[in-house]
Amino acid sequence: MDTPRMGVPERLAERMSMAEQHEYLRARFSRRTMIRGGAVTLGAVAGGAFVPGATAQAAVPATRTAPATGAVDGAHVAPFGRHLAYGTDPRTEMTVSWQVPVAVKKPFIRIGAHPWDLSRKIEAEVRTLFTPTGVGASGNHTQYYLHAKLTHLRPGRTYYYGVGHQGFDPADPHLLGTLGTFTTAPAHKTPFTFTAFGDEGVSYHALANNSLLLGQNPAFHLHAGDIAYGDPTGQGRTDDTGFDSRVWDQFLAQTESVAKSVPWMPAYGNHDMEAWYSPNGYGGEEARWTLPDNGPDKKNLPGVYSFVHGNTAVISLDANDISFEIPANLGISGGTQTTWLEAQLKKYRAAHDIDFIVVFFHHCAYCTSTSHASEGGVRQEWVPLFEKYTVDLVINGHNHQYERTDVIKGDKVTKKLPIGGTAYPETDGVVYVTAGAAGRSLYAFSAPLSYEGNEHDVDSVASFVNVKGGKQNETVAWSRVRYLDYSFLRVDVTPAPKGRLATLTVRGIAETGDQVDHFTVARRAK
Repeated sequence: MDTPRMGVPERLAERMSMAEQHEYLRARFSRRTMIRGGAVTLGAVAGGAFVPGATAQAAVPATRTAPATGAVDGAHVAPFGRHLAYGTDPRTEMTVSWQVPVAVKKPFIRIGAHPWDLSRKIEAEVRTLFTPTGVGASGNHTQYYLHAKLTHLRPGRTYYYGVGHQGFDPADPHLLGTLGTFTTAPAHKTPFTFTAFGDEGVSYHALANNSLLLGQNPAFHLHAGDIAYGDPTGQGRTDDTGFDSRVWDQFLAQTESVAKSVPWMPAYGNHDMEAWYSPNGYGGEEARWTLPDNGPDKKNLPGVYSFVHGNTAVISLDANDISFEIPANLGISGGTQTTWLEAQLKKYRAAHDIDFIVVFFHHCAYCTSTSHASEGGVRQEWVPLFEKYTVDLVINGHNHQYERTDVIKGDKVTKKLPIGGTAYPETDGVVYVTAGAAGRSLYAFSAPLSYEGNEHDVDSVASFVNVKGGKQNETVAWSRVRYLDYSFLRVDVTPAPKGRLATLTVRGIAETGDQVDHFTVARRAK
């Protein structure tokens, strides 16, 4: 049977290049078909269908960006922007993603245990993302994102890989320099390090932070939203101004030095809602990332998921769903995200082999920035669950600075946590860190800076919280560390024998390499 493949008959699709399939479909569908109600659909070629959003029409690839003859020689096209992501089981699953500037034929990945043994060759999935004329500065632009999901890997094993296509084979001796590596999560509890930040964008400071990240040798990296800033307005609406999809090309090239070997695990922020691609704004993100497929609502919340590395469970949430400040996606999950979150917290807290739970998302639960400050929706929906299940560490972005709280429960300080101090979540409460100074322009504080080597404790700080209907002023006592320069978070996880204290050693690291904060979270190992 000649089954259509996204509008291209399968018999034809197998013989056609990506560019030829584009031309075939462009002749069949009008430009009006591509854009319905502001939602731009995505096409898929040479490896699978990809249609974001509940109301997306039949996916229609873009006007071609390569000649219809497919005349571009693959030998002249180099992959770029490699980035990794864990699968649902980080011990055995990894997705390798990358980008090509033009359409290529027969993309693939090679993988093996040694750089001279890359005999396993796997076809890659291609997701094309078209930005039409009239959308920002990059109209009539097609991007090609490729993904290869690897399964049945061995825990704690380092693999070599290369990505390519017809005419560009990474196994060729002269292309061995393009190879990358990754290491799967261990099968047992072992010490490891991970890093985190939010609000990166493309800048010299982002490059500097990435250079330092690589030197930490992290097992994985958490990105707490506002990833590339293709949409600089960040309201999640089709009338946002200044959108440029090509910023993502720069971003993925910028982060490749780290992300090609370190799983780069994002949560989605308000600047990641690109409303032209799908009703939920995440169509572009779904083209660029392949994340663990275990969240509550992949249709509306593709950035919500969880994974386990060693003795630590990590949960990514989408705070756009509960944000009063920026309501474009407010209530999009209908409450299913919060229900799922409690089920995950309950499961992980009961698991015999998991000691720590780390939660990360974009909008801050507790921050005194003069720009966004705190999000009341997070305090209302999720903070009670963090306290009920004694979450060990909450990491946020959104505010472009570094701030760390004392130990909090019920919106009040239960224990002061000075630099170098130790928190015990089982009895004390939860510590919140804003690590949003990855690369974008910095914000400000109303209170004096206070960080390692420059401590200025204050009894209270005037701030506000975003609630339904607007801003509500508040005076808080929980702001312990405030640092206003580019920085990121390093977390060292140290397991322990049953009954002994396992620890998270958390450090704020400045772009200069200086340590601006450190504290410990301790819990009795199971």
